Formats: sequence, structure tokens, C-alpha cells
Amino acid sequence: MTERSTLLADGLCFLDTNILIYAIDDREPDRQTIALQLIDALAQSRKGVLSTQVLLELNANLTGKFKLNRHTAAMMTAAYADWIVIESDLALVLRAIARSTEQNHSIWDAMIIEAAIRAGATTLYSEDMQHGRRFGGLLMVNPFLTQ
Repeated sequence: MTERSTLLADGLCFLDTNILIYAIDDREPDRQTIALQLIDALAQSRKGVLSTQVLLELNANLTGKFKLNRHTAAMMTAAYADWIVIESDLALVLRAIARSTEQNHSIWDAMIIEAAIRAGATTLYSEDMQHGRRFGGLLMVNPFLTQ
């Protein structure tokens, strides 16, 4: 990553599904470039974190929105096998439900936030959540707004 390397935090960084989608979507080349640079930097630094939810959403988008065959989608999803992956379980779901209820997040966003917190991530990269908001030690960053 060139000037975008300043986006990387010191700790682990969690990626929401939309960042992975932009990396393969050539309809928005500026966002694609930023997403690819961020993913590359996180892969090289081994600071990237995903969740089983993110991987499932990626696979669903690859076969649905992008109309890729299931084999190709599976291979593209498996490309993240070396990343830290936080698994969804009952405890995570219950914490997400509580967060969704208390803070009015969608259950899907609450699951992402809880997975990032479980991982000990310091940054959650997402286009869909409030840029600059903090959840304890977790900072929301929209990499498409950051200069």
C-alpha cells in the first residue's frame, strides 16, 4: 500500500464484507483500488481478521450478485483461509442480539461488531457503519472516506 498504508492501525483489523466485495467489483475502480490495497496490506502484515459471517456473505454475493459458479466462488472465498477467522457461536449471537437491542444496530452489523471485539481488533473497516465511532477499543473506519 502506498499512501493508504496510513489506514492500517497498530493492532488487528477486521474487514466487513463490503470491503471484500469492492475488491472484486470493477464498476467502482477507485473503491476497488482502495479495497485491494487494504486487503493486500492486511494480508502481508497478517493483521487481517474476518468472521464466518463475512465469508458466508462474500460467497453469497459471488454466486448471487456476481453470478459466479459455485466452484469459483468457493475458491475465491477459500483464498482467505490464512486470515484470522472468528467463528460464530451461541455466545457471539447472544452478545450481538443484546447489542442490536440496546444500540439499535441491525443484527448483522451487531454480529460484525461483536466478532471484531472478540478478535481484539482495534479497527473495523466498513462502508456501512458510522465512521469514527468507537466501541471501547474498536474504531470504525470507512476507508473510502479516509484521505
